[in-house]
Amino acid sequence: MSDPAPQRIRVGSDTAHDSGRPLHLGISTCPNDTFAFAALLEGRVDTEGLPLEIDLLDIDQLNRGLIAGQFDLAKVSFNAALSLGDQVVVLPVGSALGFGVGPLLLASNPDTSPRCPVPGERPGLTLCPGEHTTAKWLFDQFYPDTTLVEHVVFSDIMPRLADGTADFGVCIHEGRFTYEASGLHRVTDLGELWEQQTRCPLPLGGLVMRQQHDHALMRRVSQLVSRSLAIALESPETALPAMRKYAQSMEDAVLMQHVDLYVNDWTVNLGDTGRAALLEMAQLSEKMRNNQERRPVLSVLS
Repeated sequence: MSDPAPQRIRVGSDTAHDSGRPLHLGISTCPNDTFAFAALLEGRVDTEGLPLEIDLLDIDQLNRGLIAGQFDLAKVSFNAALSLGDQVVVLPVGSALGFGVGPLLLASNPDTSPRCPVPGERPGLTLCPGEHTTAKWLFDQFYPDTTLVEHVVFSDIMPRLADGTADFGVCIHEGRFTYEASGLHRVTDLGELWEQQTRCPLPLGGLVMRQQHDHALMRRVSQLVSRSLAIALESPETALPAMRKYAQSMEDAVLMQHVDLYVNDWTVNLGDTGRAALLEMAQLSEKMRNNQERRPVLSVLS
């Protein structure tokens, strides 16, 4: 099945920046992104002549799009960003990082957990929201080689578990608030496992920009995103129309619950704690890769 077409918004002046075209930005449709970018999406932030072409996509499409070179900047999984350390820089604003924010590993049946099958036994099937997602990275970290894995759009994971066509699923976004209503069962919180192992907040995703752009432009973009986020934080109700427009049929209370969990001080500025968490993730990734070629270090714009 082909990917759905992006929902595309154009904002800012018709006059392109130095590259001769608008900056191509990708963000997800999840509420924490549409909350942070609502004022930009709706033209309530003056881009000061900098035109933006903004695509709203599923997180897996964003990860694959960034890797394929489709975006100048994008909000992607940090696992995807780590694979591009020599190509992108993390902007200090816009990250999803924190304690208690990790993906949930859910099961279709109670009292079950992913495990390696014994000879002759049908292997279990775990649904993940994309090969390059931090959710898949966490599953590999804590449940390596236990089940078959199938990658699906995140919104299909809970329905597939509910109808019994998969055994386990790594659930992201709003599912952590609604899975019990679907009759599903929690195996573990993968974020809690990370926290117990590292004592760091979990770096889920962040806003990254290609290194071909100079740092002055990166800072200019960071300032625009910071202004949009500040407007939403000061008056959260102003972001609700954009959040409703792109959300997966969520009530306002669930939308704001999502924002309360995923938008925090580290979204405003990644800071030293965020940088340390990214380094911890990078080091664990190197261990998982065994003796494969070392990846370039992912840097954060200072």
